[in-house]
Parts: sequence; structure tokens; C-alpha cells
Amino acid sequence: MLPDPLPRPAPIGNDEYRARRAALMQRLPPGSAVLLLGASLTTRSRDSDYPFRQNSDFHYLTGFPEPDALLLLLPGRSEGESVLFCQDRDPALEAWTGIRLGAEGAVREHDLDQAFENAQRDERLEALLDGRTGLYLLLDDAEAMALADDVRGRLAARARRGAEPPRRYVDLAPLLHEQRLIKSEGELALLRHAAAISALAHRRAMGAARPGLAEYHLQAELEHEFRWHGGSGPAYASIVGGGGNACVLHYIENNAPLHDGELVLIDAGAEFDLYAGDITRTFPVGGRFGDAQRELYEVVLAAQERAVAAVAPGTTLPALHEGVVRDLTAGLVRLGLLDGEVEARIEDESYKRFYLHSTSHWLGLDVHDVGDYRLEGEPRPLAAGMVLTVEPGLYIPADADIPERFRGIGIRIEDDVAVTAEGHEVLTAAVPKRVAEIEALMAKH
Repeated sequence: MLPDPLPRPAPIGNDEYRARRAALMQRLPPGSAVLLLGASLTTRSRDSDYPFRQNSDFHYLTGFPEPDALLLLLPGRSEGESVLFCQDRDPALEAWTGIRLGAEGAVREHDLDQAFENAQRDERLEALLDGRTGLYLLLDDAEAMALADDVRGRLAARARRGAEPPRRYVDLAPLLHEQRLIKSEGELALLRHAAAISALAHRRAMGAARPGLAEYHLQAELEHEFRWHGGSGPAYASIVGGGGNACVLHYIENNAPLHDGELVLIDAGAEFDLYAGDITRTFPVGGRFGDAQRELYEVVLAAQERAVAAVAPGTTLPALHEGVVRDLTAGLVRLGLLDGEVEARIEDESYKRFYLHSTSHWLGLDVHDVGDYRLEGEPRPLAAGMVLTVEPGLYIPADADIPERFRGIGIRIEDDVAVTAEGHEVLTAAVPKRVAEIEALMAKH
């Protein structure tokens, strides 16, 4: 019997989207405008498209779910400061693809000040941007830049008749991404839900694992759980790596058989209302850790648990990483995988043979979410409302100079952690990560 789906949290409301737009506009100098494009459909093959996912920045400011939309923010405009352009209503196409909101529906359903269909875009953009001195847009968005250049060129051609094209472009990313870094209570609720779905999926995969299955069988178990509980699917390509495949950091083929006596590493998370979960667990295919596997696993676990415990306002990600590097290096020396003094192996970076990546990244609408990691060249202190991952790992190559019992073992343990005023909240604590807990869960199935 299938379990009941988890209750869905409340979606982000129009009041919050409006407040986000207002907060962004308050940070703009007088006479500025914002131009932001939504995502478009992408062809998968011939006349089949990939499932549509809205651009994260566009979603953050509008919640508008359709492709080929454009947002203008025009501070101080009496007719309305937030203007949306969207797909034209087309009953013939809508019979195939579903109802489009159109301009009236966009205003009604998403509390925008004004909306027009795309058929009017070129004509109206020129008038709306006339006289705006600075145009904020994402400078790495070639389509947005080309559109801005076109509008500015047409306004410049009418300069003798009084038209005033924007005089400069300014990168929108620093302002908008700084705002996105601190999550609201509504966003934290969605991230908790994405984490809860992801946790159930990892537990399901642990329970299903056995020798004779393939990696894709566990991927199917994970992604069934994502969908069953209302997620749109994976937040990123699911990684299911058995045996030596666990040593490939972004392994996504997921087509190899699972063997008794090996570990399997799963790095996978659900996306819910565009917010990402991101969990990694490593466990034995046959349900019991071998001695060498356990020794390495305990090194990674101790480093991970200590780093999670250190998450609090004022801490920095480099400080978390340095602690993890010290713990992992000490473990590698203790197990004979590195020689000499711990400090010397940290200084010469020989630990990087076994630990290739950083310990944390931001998490939110994107699995590697936006926001600067440094401020004025210095590591950024953590603050309440930030959400990050903590994910140390060890990846032991199957090289001749490695003790045979450790060869080809890959281990990563990852949790999602929200920074609170008092310290932190582990969003993914429902997935076991201690050896006895993992073995007990697997023994039940």
C-alpha cells in the first residue's frame, strides 16, 4: 500500500512577490528600470520540448509560470511600476497546450500592475523605456542584451524628436541575487518540504537496495517518491554510483549493476515549487558495512557532523571547509592513506588527491544557489535566513599505491542546513547517516 502524500505547504503568495519587487526597486537609483526575461521552451528532439521550468530570477519576482514572458520594473511610473509581457491568447494553440493566462489573466492571477501580450512588446517597450537613464538587466543574458540594444537603438534614432534612450546598462545580478540569498519564512517552508520529500526518497532507496539491482533501479525509487509527494521531479540529475562509480563526483550514467560488498553513493534531491532539496548518502548495497568501508565512513561522518554543528551566524564557509579538511586529513593519516604530519599534508594539499571539492554551497531556487561568497574580498559571515549544504567526502582511487582494502571506495555525506538566529536547523535530518541507523533501516526491508 502506497503512503499518503505529504501535505503541501502554502505556496508563496502574491503579497510576497509584490514585496520582493518593491524591495528591489527601492535599491535602484532614480530614473532606473529593470528588464528581465523569463525562460523559453527548449526543444528536446524534433517537435518535442523539455518540460518547462521558469527562470529562477523571473520566478522569484513574479511567480508567473508561462514561457516567453518579460518583466519591466519602472519605479515611480504612475500607470504601474510592474509591467509584464506574456504569450498572446490563441484558442487554436491552447487546445493543444493548455490555457494561457494572457494579459488580463496575468494581472488578475499574479497581482501585476499592468500586462500586455507579446504582440505589443516591441511597440510598447520603446515607450516604456524612453527617458529611463539606467537599465538594469542580467549582463550574461545574450537575449536580454540584444533586446535592450534593439530598443536603445530605436530610441536613439528618434533622439532629435526628444526620445531619450537608456544611457547605460547595469548588471542586475548583484542586487537581485543578494536579495535571493536571505530566504523568507515562505521560502523556508518550501525548502523544508523539498527536503522532506528528498529524505523520504533516500530512505526508500536505502530500503530497496540489494545486490543484483542496477543503479537505475534506485534512481527509479528516488524519482517515484519525488513525484508521489508533489515534486516536479529531480532538482538536478540524480547521481547513483555503485562501487568505483562513487568516486566520479558528477556520475549520472546510473546504468551499472550493484554488487554485494560495495557501497552505493546517492546524491539526489527533489524540486518542489522550484525550490531544491540536495542530499547525499552512502550505504552498503548488501546492508552491512565492511571494515575498511566503515573506517573511511566514520572519518567522513565525524567531519560532516562537526561542520554541521558549527553552522551559526558569524561563521564562514571557508571556516567550515578548513575544519573539514583538517578532520579528513587527520583521518587519512590515521588510516595510512597519507604519511607524515597532518599540518604538513594540509599545507602541501596532498589531501586533495582524496577530497576534491568544497564543503558547502548555497541552496534555494537553484541547487547551487545565487549569492556572493565573499564581501569586499573577505569571507562572508553566515546570517539567519541563509540555506547551505554541508557535504564532505572521500574518494579513494584504485591505484597501485593505495592499500587494497580501500581502493575504489567513494563516500559523501550531505545535509541541507538553514541558518537561524540561534544557530541552525538541519532540514534533512530524517535520513539516517550513522552506521548503526543505516544498517537498521536496511535490515527492515
